[in-house]
Amino acid sequence: MNRQELIEELSKIVGTEDVFSSRRDVLVYEYDSTPEAFEPEVVLFPANAAEASAVMKLAAREGRVVVPRGAGTNVSGGTLPVKGGIVLGCSRMTGPPRIDTANERAVVEPGIINLELQNTLAPLGYLYAPDPASQKVSTLGGNVGENSGGPHCLKYGVTTNHVYGLEVVLADGQVIHTGGKVEDNPGYDLTGLMVASEGTLGAVTSMTLRLMRSPESIKTMLAIFDTLEDSSNAVSDIIAEGIIPATLEIMDKTITWAVETSYHSGFPLDAEGILIIELDGLRDGQERQAEQIVEICRRNHVREVKVAQSDAERNNLWAGRRGAFGAVARVAPMYSVQDGAVPRTRLSETMVRVVQIADKWGVKVGTVAHAGDGNLHPLIMYNPKDREEVERVHKAGKEILKLCLEVGGTLTGEHGIGVEKQDSMALQFGPDELATFALVKKTFDPNGMLNPNKLLPNQQAAAGMGV
Repeated sequence: MNRQELIEELSKIVGTEDVFSSRRDVLVYEYDSTPEAFEPEVVLFPANAAEASAVMKLAAREGRVVVPRGAGTNVSGGTLPVKGGIVLGCSRMTGPPRIDTANERAVVEPGIINLELQNTLAPLGYLYAPDPASQKVSTLGGNVGENSGGPHCLKYGVTTNHVYGLEVVLADGQVIHTGGKVEDNPGYDLTGLMVASEGTLGAVTSMTLRLMRSPESIKTMLAIFDTLEDSSNAVSDIIAEGIIPATLEIMDKTITWAVETSYHSGFPLDAEGILIIELDGLRDGQERQAEQIVEICRRNHVREVKVAQSDAERNNLWAGRRGAFGAVARVAPMYSVQDGAVPRTRLSETMVRVVQIADKWGVKVGTVAHAGDGNLHPLIMYNPKDREEVERVHKAGKEILKLCLEVGGTLTGEHGIGVEKQDSMALQFGPDELATFALVKKTFDPNGMLNPNKLLPNQQAAAGMGV
């Protein structure tokens, strides 16, 4: 089947208006939030699992690869169509969420934006805990694919802790249902396997999510430090005291400057490290916890602790934090972000060594982190037109990931592996583990048609496909 015949057949499945095939139309689906770009053969938008299944069956029959895609906000190259083929977008799968507050569950479709679900739940007194910084634009399907976290993952966990069931279209077009509304299900945990699989095992078409009651009270604090070490040491000391805030976010001086000049959130421009600390839950006892946190910060030489006095002040602080990635455009036109996670007790050491690595390679780095669970986001900022600088950025990034592993951490806390870190997987996993991963991939996708050349090192992925 040639390209035109393929387009005609796909149009019969999803409708002509939901098949994009011109060079102009597919241009915006060549890339995600990484610098690379690959042109897909065609982009289409099924409305439901039945249409997605028919597309998958056609693709399997014709030997076309399929790349499931949400909003393309991922920063690991996870939705790049590296082998062309069909991009299967989920933006039409946005049916009204089926909300069941009595059982604290919601059944949603993958094209719904994270923040849209939050806004739907808020008047009901409920929330969906995972809140990635991209929540204004990222889809729930993409969040599942990457196992997204967010500032509140310290207390409430990442996406996998809030997904109870999935509807998934497999590579052969078969539609399966994993998990459900109950707390536990017998058999293999296929739901857990699908979350964070980055579209390499199936295309998610529906999700059953866990809901939570909105907290009775929220207290948000800004702690200002004169050294980065003091701010990161305060994080470890707060947790060691048995206090688990809803959030513990850290930003260094470079990031703070970019954010403050962009959003005017009230961050000091001369502080080497700042913490955004948020407590939520019952009002009783919250003030005592806040006093404990302030005392811990004082022991770590805090310059000042400010408490947000209104929702407007709180929202202003969070606008700055959530806008950090975009704000670094004031420093350089492009950035490469690593998101290794390290033990909290090694956070201070790791952040200092990240600066040393940046100095070694002569690159500019700014760090923002979900510090409470040790999830670092060093942003290496650069000019993409300077090839020599780009090479130094890549070397610095790999050294930062090696550092995270060296101190007992992992390659990624929430951004996924994609193409950017797939060759680094061999640094964390041995040949037997990688062979097992490849076997799982081959079991679900024997012909390697679903989001190929992602997650696994290329050599291991090829071995798993028997080529």
